[in-house]
Amino acid sequence: MISRRIFVAGAVAVLAEPSCSPALHAEPAMSRVTAYAFSFPALQGGDIRLAEHAGRPLLIVNTASLCGFTPQYAGLQALWTEFRDRGLVIIGVPSNDFGSQEPGGANEIAETAHHQYGVTFPMAAKAVVKGPNAHPFYRWAAEARPKDVPRWNFHKYLIGRDGYIADVFPEQVPPEDTRVKTTIARALAAA
Repeated sequence: MISRRIFVAGAVAVLAEPSCSPALHAEPAMSRVTAYAFSFPALQGGDIRLAEHAGRPLLIVNTASLCGFTPQYAGLQALWTEFRDRGLVIIGVPSNDFGSQEPGGANEIAETAHHQYGVTFPMAAKAVVKGPNAHPFYRWAAEARPKDVPRWNFHKYLIGRDGYIADVFPEQVPPEDTRVKTTIARALAAA
């Protein structure tokens, strides 16, 4: 039986032969994962596949129904109304991670988002957004921007057309803030 070391050495020698195709010597293309690789279960069933929105800016916001920042739903809906026809997608991701402020199920979340605040943008099912059990999107975002992870409800990630994090807005920055609107407009204008 051939030892592993001899096999590897032989394989390297074969690849080093000048007669080998140059393509065999090319460095493999490095592809970084983008936000478009992820999906969320939808609040009302099915999935929200970010790939279906590839090339469009996304604003992904962890939400909660019983939070002091819950009125930001109205500001998010206003952003959605203002920018959706230009390509912005907003996705609410309910989470019970901060202060247990999203204790209910899908019906209670829908009651708050849809009926109390008139939300019409896509809402995901309740998800974990922090720590080792976080939804894969949130683990990806934490790896990409470790200093900008959600610290409370209504943390906002703006994903650019390229699928990478363009900016982050903490919960204290309301959706109607000029900085948010300007950054969204810039993301929408990017080619």
